[in-house]
Amino acid sequence: MRLTRVGNVSAIALGIGCAVASQSGAPVGPPGVKSEVFANLTNGSPTGELAELFTLTNSHGIEVKFTNYGGIITSIKTPDRAGHFADIVLGYDNLAGYLASSPYFGAIVGRYANRIARGHFTLDGATYTLAVNNGPNSLHGGLRGFDKVVWNARPFQDREGQGVTLDYLSRDGEEGYPGNLRVAVTYTLTPDDRLIVDYLATTDRATPINLSQHSYWNLVGNAARDILGHVLTINADAFTPVDSTLIPTGQIVPVQSSPFDFRAPTAIGARVDHRHYTQIRYGNGYDHNWVLNRGRAAAD
Repeated sequence: MRLTRVGNVSAIALGIGCAVASQSGAPVGPPGVKSEVFANLTNGSPTGELAELFTLTNSHGIEVKFTNYGGIITSIKTPDRAGHFADIVLGYDNLAGYLASSPYFGAIVGRYANRIARGHFTLDGATYTLAVNNGPNSLHGGLRGFDKVVWNARPFQDREGQGVTLDYLSRDGEEGYPGNLRVAVTYTLTPDDRLIVDYLATTDRATPINLSQHSYWNLVGNAARDILGHVLTINADAFTPVDSTLIPTGQIVPVQSSPFDFRAPTAIGARVDHRHYTQIRYGNGYDHNWVLNRGRAAAD
């Protein structure tokens, strides 16, 4: 049996320090992990499945909430430069919002984040057919990707901080993908105000995998206000153009003299409405990958 392991770690700095945080009136107390019932999901079963809501808190008052349904991060409360706390990700207060209509708010996306053209691929001489759920393409794992399953959850607290490890077994043939794929995603909130997302996957057959955390960020802390004034820098000389269905064409195009040039700090809204530029029109804004100067790709 062939066993393959893939892993990735990303970290996001969330806070500005204990002194300012405590002055703002945030609930500063002992760090910990709390869980509560988020929703009961029957899924046609008389016993049902339980969706829990976990809350991670550190000694600076930073709070991260997520559910084991889809690994969805529902809320991140952190201070601004003046120490005022606000929620800086988009989400819903209950599971009904995610079930009714959600563009993958805060979810773990897999087996394959982004699009697979025309819903099929060939691997080791075999062709596999996937569900088509985004125009002619398969998007974010199909009709029931990792964002729509209940993950097993194991809370922990150690020197690195407090967190929860979520794990899920995607069985051979699920959503058309080959191989039994065991995935573990760990959310850790550290004492120095970082949220660490750690992915680990093992498979017994070759299979496409592209895991992602799909939070929508609004650093204003007010969902009624847009992010067009956010200033962004991307250390990238090029980007990957897409066709009208958002599948990469295979080209790599310089960002120079294009709306995709964020090598110097630039407001996101400065050029996002340049509809005369075909790629902006195709993506309804920015829905592309950038190619970093070091030769790596930055996700959209």
